[in-house]
Amino acid sequence: MKRIKVVQGDITKIKVEAIVNAANTSLLGGSGVDGAIHKAGGRAILEECQSIRNRQGGCKIGEAVITPAGKLCANFVIHTVGPFWKNGSYNEEKLLFLAYSNSLKLAVDNEIKTIAFPNISTGIYGFPKKCAAKIAIHTVADFLATSNTIEEVIFVCLDRENYNIYKAMLE
Repeated sequence: MKRIKVVQGDITKIKVEAIVNAANTSLLGGSGVDGAIHKAGGRAILEECQSIRNRQGGCKIGEAVITPAGKLCANFVIHTVGPFWKNGSYNEEKLLFLAYSNSLKLAVDNEIKTIAFPNISTGIYGFPKKCAAKIAIHTVADFLATSNTIEEVIFVCLDRENYNIYKAMLE
């Protein structure tokens, strides 16, 4: 899996064409990764998210939208909404798969060659980290097996626990 990497760090500082934001349905910023991306990227991201919200009413769980990246190193931010974990009985795994796959499809549609993902839904949304990592890695690997547009996917883990989980699964 040469096209998939894992690093520990701050996704707002990663130099790729697009970073993925673990957004909420309002697209108006929040806590965690979402808040950090909005803060680091500046007002341009929020304004574009407001425009999208005015057109389509936000972003549903499992879906994705794209905006310019404002002041970030990246060119674009792909905002996707992961599911809250509710004991696995509300289609959470399928919704997380859709968050990753729809983000990748949007990247291809916009001819993005390098993309970085955070650990979607594993923070305040409570998704079990090992289960989320397995879904993320398998979804990305399966997608890359059928598409040559994306040259590199980087999983950016803020915390050591997620980093160790991804590193072990990728080896």
